Amino acid sequence: MPSVAARHGERDRAGRATFADRAEAERIATAVVEARLAACANLGAVESIYTWEGAIESGSEVAGIFKTRTTLAPFLAARIAALHSYDLPAVTWWTVDAEERLAAWVEAATDD
Repeated sequence: MPSVAARHGERDRAGRATFADRAEAERIATAVVEARLAACANLGAVESIYTWEGAIESGSEVAGIFKTRTTLAPFLAARIAALHSYDLPAVTWWTVDAEERLAAWVEAATDD
């Protein structure tokens, strides 16, 4: 049986963003869930190694995974960027096939 999202011609999205610290991650995750742009945000500590302004950098960050609808992904990304402390917030997306009950929950917990 197709997922709720598939029956409506869309698939679910999972997004990932990194944040400077736990407080920022929780503040932004709460804001986007309250705004119904994401059904859920999973937060966890990560160690990042990256190039920034010509130098190799490393540091502790908090990663967030966001469950949302495909149609809301650009609005969610814009809201994360608007609230974020980084000059270049790294927000990435995956299209996912969710189990039918999970897809229904994501649909019910978010607004179009």
